[in-house]
Amino acid sequence: MAIKVDIPQRGIIELQHAVFDINGTLAIDGIVYPEVAERLQDLAEQLTVHLLTAGTHGNLPELEKALGFPLHVIHRGDEKVRYVQQLGSDHVIAFGNGINDTGMLRLAMLGIAVLTTEGVAIRALQAADVLVYSPIDAIDLLLKPKRLIATLRG
Repeated sequence: MAIKVDIPQRGIIELQHAVFDINGTLAIDGIVYPEVAERLQDLAEQLTVHLLTAGTHGNLPELEKALGFPLHVIHRGDEKVRYVQQLGSDHVIAFGNGINDTGMLRLAMLGIAVLTTEGVAIRALQAADVLVYSPIDAIDLLLKPKRLIATLRG
């Protein structure tokens, strides 16, 4: 499974893994945004979906059920970086909004900062390749890859 995108002046990238932070990215106050689970299921037909969380709101079973994927509990940014490294960063697109997402956003082939009502840490924004307005917009970058081409062309 992979998504191949030919970005002018950048070349062909082959993505195999989508790594998402949860709180502040796919959920707010521990509640998953509407339509996110459905979009993730669509995305899982093309990429392996990985969900990382520190469990800030303590509702891991509810989040796991709502999202439909297993959660990986990771507390620090360096753990997220190692997770992306183990997957092979050249084939990873990472999504996040917090300071602890900065390293994985920078390391991944593509880093997507997601702006929600929780906000985006400036360091995460600076590490990202693209800023999007919502988790739906973030997932749609992959479901509609011409959006990535339009944004990232040289």
